[in-house]
Amino acid sequence: MFEVSFNLRVHLKFFRLQSVHGRPACFLSVNTRGQANKDQHHWLHKPLVSKRYNLPHQKNRQLIHCFIANITIFKTRVGSTLFNCASNIITNSNLRPFNTTCGEYYRLFSNFCTKSCLAKHFPTCERYKIKDTSSFGKMDKSTKKRKFEGDKDKTLPSKKRKLLTSKTSQKAMPNEKPSLIEELSPTNKQKKDSDKPDDDFRSKIMSRRTSVCNSVMEFKFNKKRVRVLSTAKDSPDDCNGIVYWMSRDQRVQDNWAFLYTQRLALKMEVPLHVCFCLVPKFLEATIRQFSFMLKGLQEVEEECRDLNIPFHLLVGFARDVLPEFVNKNKIGGVVTDFSPLRVPRAWVEDVKNQLPKDVPFCQVDAHNLVPCWEASPKLEYGARTIRNKIHNQLSQYLTEFPPVIKHTYRVKDMPERVDWKAAEGSLEVDRTVLLPDWCTPGTNGGLNMLESFLKERLKYFATERNIPNKNALSNLSPWIHFGNLSVQRSILMVKEYRSKYKDSVEGYIEEAVIRRELADNFCYYNENYDSIKGAYDWAKQSLKLHWDDKRDYIYTRQQLELSETHDDLWNAAQLQMVTEGKMHGFLRMYWAKKILEWTPNPEIALKEAIYLNDKYQLDGRDPNGYVGCMWSICGIHDQGWKERSVFGKVRYMNYKGCTRKFDVPAFVRKYRVKKPLPSKK
Repeated sequence: MFEVSFNLRVHLKFFRLQSVHGRPACFLSVNTRGQANKDQHHWLHKPLVSKRYNLPHQKNRQLIHCFIANITIFKTRVGSTLFNCASNIITNSNLRPFNTTCGEYYRLFSNFCTKSCLAKHFPTCERYKIKDTSSFGKMDKSTKKRKFEGDKDKTLPSKKRKLLTSKTSQKAMPNEKPSLIEELSPTNKQKKDSDKPDDDFRSKIMSRRTSVCNSVMEFKFNKKRVRVLSTAKDSPDDCNGIVYWMSRDQRVQDNWAFLYTQRLALKMEVPLHVCFCLVPKFLEATIRQFSFMLKGLQEVEEECRDLNIPFHLLVGFARDVLPEFVNKNKIGGVVTDFSPLRVPRAWVEDVKNQLPKDVPFCQVDAHNLVPCWEASPKLEYGARTIRNKIHNQLSQYLTEFPPVIKHTYRVKDMPERVDWKAAEGSLEVDRTVLLPDWCTPGTNGGLNMLESFLKERLKYFATERNIPNKNALSNLSPWIHFGNLSVQRSILMVKEYRSKYKDSVEGYIEEAVIRRELADNFCYYNENYDSIKGAYDWAKQSLKLHWDDKRDYIYTRQQLELSETHDDLWNAAQLQMVTEGKMHGFLRMYWAKKILEWTPNPEIALKEAIYLNDKYQLDGRDPNGYVGCMWSICGIHDQGWKERSVFGKVRYMNYKGCTRKFDVPAFVRKYRVKKPLPSKK
């Protein structure tokens, strides 16, 4: 956190914002030409000084205004950033020194705080009344309440000069900018709007799409993204439309499968339909995951309607409802997206067998940058074996998206809007695990999180992403899992920061592209991706030798689920997953390895880890999740280590190692379990 002390001297009066630990870090003086200079004598940790400067004017030599910014720098890299921001604001303000009121300077500083990179560090601030030069730089410690000139009827309490948290905001006068405390205290409207990405950010993305071409018809589509699954190649003559069967990638824009479907529909001059098949249950998914998905699909429906594209929610298994829809509406072609997992692949196979023989059926990998079947034709052993294969193909696949446009060929009658409450009511899932409030489902929520990652966390990603107490992760996995956000879009935006944060950008690309596509490769080419049978031979042999080793602790599924172990760090990580629907990436490894240590054998350990992950994680039931559990318990994409009890040659992690890496007690305090119940064998 950065705490700011600010002094302004105007016509023998001053205005001061003082933090609890504020100390001077920067001195700025302004001359009549509007230039801002840094006084090297007062750069860091010097007493606050007010200086008089004479105007270099031939006729009038008078006192000018001094602008002094005090900052306690906990991260020194921000010092120069603040100086540059302040310099630009003062230089461009065009304020005349002797015709500037206190209010104008105050609004100037308010604007500076809210628009600078430090805005998030100023939730509220104290208000002090303006005093004359007799008390310049001094504060009356006995004063409990202070106020600004012009606000005589409004006071805000101050206690030991701490930052004030105000639950109410005061109205700004007409034609005036709101005060600093108003701008930094979010109103209900601001909180509501925070769910939407910044308009400039969205406009930037849209302009990038339209700069490529006006529609996908003008775009040179890479046909390697597509593979034909049916024997039929051409649509029947009486075709009345093309269907995009949306499944893994639940978004409209930045979706290669959606774009390819629109390309076919425009070429054939027929309507475009979007269908989603809602099953009553899916593996261990609860109402938490289904709520996230359904709210995202509501956004898809609205966007489709705006583009003259009907959206159909078909309740039931795809093999039962999709072929019926195709026959009823004389659909001349079906396009779907790609998933490497066992159940979605079975759905695709069932639909292929049920569709009319003269209807072409094709699949587009809209999830990976390089299509899974193009990245590698075989199971890869690890990141080192697939990395170059992907990097060598990025030049032809990592391109900007064309836009999905308003469809020219409309259906006669748009379908009625989906009854989303009824759809949710049809689900046969656990309704006790609720959606957390930290995330907003849908593409808008995903873009909002991406924007905050670029502006606030990307700079720290390289150095702090493995520290659970730090907020340095992208937090994009729920939106990527449900296809609300394209990984390719995130890479295109992150790459713009390579010159500023090279290590962070490269680290993000390694995790979001190489590691994630390696997980798809494993699940696609290994049918036992969630079983001990899918482990490497060295790991299977090693685990078998230690299958019945004595465990110091044995916990049941219920005890694990309720965080009732002897390990406070593990309990805290489990509680984070249960309450927030996510767990820090570093702790996911420790969490799964301890399950191996506390269950009767590796087979049960893997089963319990996958069950808990799929039930509580928003991004559960995902290739990344399965590979994460297999890495921790079976050594997938890893190497053999020194042999030990229970683990064999699988990599070991312990509590002491975590204490050396980060502040474990601080994390435990944040996610404290009320009643730990250790159980010894």
